[in-house]
Amino acid sequence: MSQCVVRLNGTEEVEEFVKAASKCDFDIDIFYNRIIIDAKSILGILSMDLTRDLTVHCYGDSPAFNKTLQKFAVA
Repeated sequence: MSQCVVRLNGTEEVEEFVKAASKCDFDIDIFYNRIIIDAKSILGILSMDLTRDLTVHCYGDSPAFNKTLQKFAVA
């Protein structure tokens, strides 16, 4: 399992993130406080507070998805 902190600043970024996550054959979750959302759910992510940093847990590895994570990673 790997973990990364990301920030998604709008619907276009959420859509890009979900498309990349949907191509993975393993589970990906997004956490904020006690809320856990499936990263492959665009409505779930849009219902979160996008002004906050979100923690992503990946239960597998994909070089293509890792590129997307790096794009939205918080420094």
